[in-house]
Amino acid sequence: MRVLVFDFSGHPFQAQLSRELARRGHDVVHSWSAAYVSGHGQLTASEDDTVRYAPVSAGRSIAKTDYVRRSLQELRMGVDLVRHVRRVRPDVVLVSTTPVPMAVLLAAFLRLVRVPWVLWHQDVQADAVRRLAGTKLSRAFALAARVLELGERFSARAAAAIVVITSAFHSVHESWGTGEKVEVIPNWAPLDEIVPVPRDNEWARRHGLVGVRTLLYSGTLGLKHDPALLPELARAVIDDGTPVRLVVVNEGPAVDVVRQRATELDVPLTLLPFQPYDELPHVLGSGDVLVVLLEQDAGEFSVPSKTLSYLAAGRPVLGLMPESNLAAGLVLEAGGYVAPPSRESLSGAARWVGGVLADPVRAGHLGAESRQLAEREFALERCADRFEEILVGCGGRGA
Repeated sequence: MRVLVFDFSGHPFQAQLSRELARRGHDVVHSWSAAYVSGHGQLTASEDDTVRYAPVSAGRSIAKTDYVRRSLQELRMGVDLVRHVRRVRPDVVLVSTTPVPMAVLLAAFLRLVRVPWVLWHQDVQADAVRRLAGTKLSRAFALAARVLELGERFSARAAAAIVVITSAFHSVHESWGTGEKVEVIPNWAPLDEIVPVPRDNEWARRHGLVGVRTLLYSGTLGLKHDPALLPELARAVIDDGTPVRLVVVNEGPAVDVVRQRATELDVPLTLLPFQPYDELPHVLGSGDVLVVLLEQDAGEFSVPSKTLSYLAAGRPVLGLMPESNLAAGLVLEAGGYVAPPSRESLSGAARWVGGVLADPVRAGHLGAESRQLAEREFALERCADRFEEILVGCGGRGA
């Protein structure tokens, strides 16, 4: 069976699923948006890898903060994706983390050519915009949220099956009339690719981080984050009596916010662009505490994939995020710390960080708990079995 996996963001675990499906004998093409700048997974073939990797929308770039222009760009990228599907000629398509305009165009085209597809639903985009309208976005975005919801509902109804990452999605799909198509498969991190490494590693030495206590954030920083909280957290840790350096690996508009706030607060800062995927274990291994950010208004649908990578890396994790979020439960289960993403929470978070940094034995225990939780929860074989069953079932119905 020929499977096209399209993951807009190029995340590690979606690519790992493609490799596992190919290992099981399927003809797999794995694609992502080359226009979207983020930390990508392994998107090139290794010696024994039979997956064909093919980016979409190469040469384009996304206006992340110009929302009208971005929507038009996403429509054009949807056309790119449709053309890509025509070239690949798949039996079934699996679609993940894709903007609504692209998903609507793809759904309409696949219905026209009678190719079944599976929606791997990672976030309710309309819900996120609706929550941010009137705060980080103008109130006019309440109308945009309604339009997005119509697009998401159309896409969900057009899909042959829907995979969601948490049971929180059930109520949404029941209201859309798509509840009977939903199956829950939580996200994971590739345990064979993101592994614990010594704190004193080559990447840490290259960036002068050996012997330096570090708070590290690696990943995207967008509307669901308040990037200024990172230097403010570091300042609170320093004021609590523990010298610390903030390390942020990111590209985009948030970089200037982090740099400016760190300068204002006199926080030692190492600011780096996204690193090659094969460096990720050493990047995460260079953090004494790894930090997750998620705005209170982001709700329970968005599960930051960086949390899963942090746990796999075997480091203590601090989450400034809603306690209702699925990832918050994982952080707490691993012995980490979770508090609301607010300035009022920073003093408690700083005390926790200071306690971890002052006690290497405790830090080692928390890191081991993180990795053990990842090994219990992130079983690729079980997840791949369920995805394969869904894809084969849909592909057979579309044949």
